[in-house]
Amino acid sequence: MFNTVEETTAILNDHDYLADVGLSTTLFLALKMGKALFLEGEPGVGKTEIAKVLARIFDTPLIRLQCYEGLDINQAVYEWNYPRQLLEIQAHEQKPDIFSEEFLLKRPLLQAIDSAHQKPPVLLIDELDRADEEFESFLLELLSDFQITIPEIGTLRARHKPIVVITSNRTREIHDALKRRCVYQWIDYPSREKEIEIVNRKVPYLSSALADQVVHFIQAIRHEELYKLPGVAETLDWAEALHHLNTQEIDQAVVEATLGIVLKYQDDVDKLRKSDIKRLLESPLVEDRQSQI
Repeated sequence: MFNTVEETTAILNDHDYLADVGLSTTLFLALKMGKALFLEGEPGVGKTEIAKVLARIFDTPLIRLQCYEGLDINQAVYEWNYPRQLLEIQAHEQKPDIFSEEFLLKRPLLQAIDSAHQKPPVLLIDELDRADEEFESFLLELLSDFQITIPEIGTLRARHKPIVVITSNRTREIHDALKRRCVYQWIDYPSREKEIEIVNRKVPYLSSALADQVVHFIQAIRHEELYKLPGVAETLDWAEALHHLNTQEIDQAVVEATLGIVLKYQDDVDKLRKSDIKRLLESPLVEDRQSQI
């Protein structure tokens, strides 16, 4: 357990996650208060990564529920092992009890409160905004009491409350009832200096000059009117790609050849190619997005 906000920042930093004081404070309070950490922000800014880092810090399993449209209780919580139940019925003359925990197929939410855990696991509920609104009701009991009720069995409770991280790209609003059970934090794009440090840590074999160019261009792109702006994940992918191409300096030809690493929609690629790439490469430093909000 982290003892102070400063220690939280330091430990995250030791695991190559550069958190500002706002995120460190929110995480510290979520752990101390036993609440879920609810993170919103643009794709690729490090929301999912923090759950992975916490699992490494606490040396505990990471249980991930990737949300999608149509996700229901069978994929998220549990379902019955019908083939095994049928075999059990066929193997006994008297009617056996086939509705017990041994016949359950435990999905991520039920796995997270499994009493077999020796320490709290990290439960990552990723991109909750992709799931249908009705799915959120499944989470309320879990986030309130860390328990799940199964009609045929009863209520199963966690011996060790999981560390819950919920992420959303904010494609839709999440209901207040769920947010009240969480500690909330918005994660924005990093400042130029912070993003350069992230590149230096994650792609240490890249020259400092090229790392500076990479971040300069990515930050310039983020001020363009595009459908999906590149996140830190794209910055790191581009930095690695340029290393594999033995790039010494970024110019227009390099940008045009590698735009598919940076941008994920063809309309954005076409729009940037039609704009003045040289202007973006040579543009003066602009204020960080965070300072504009």
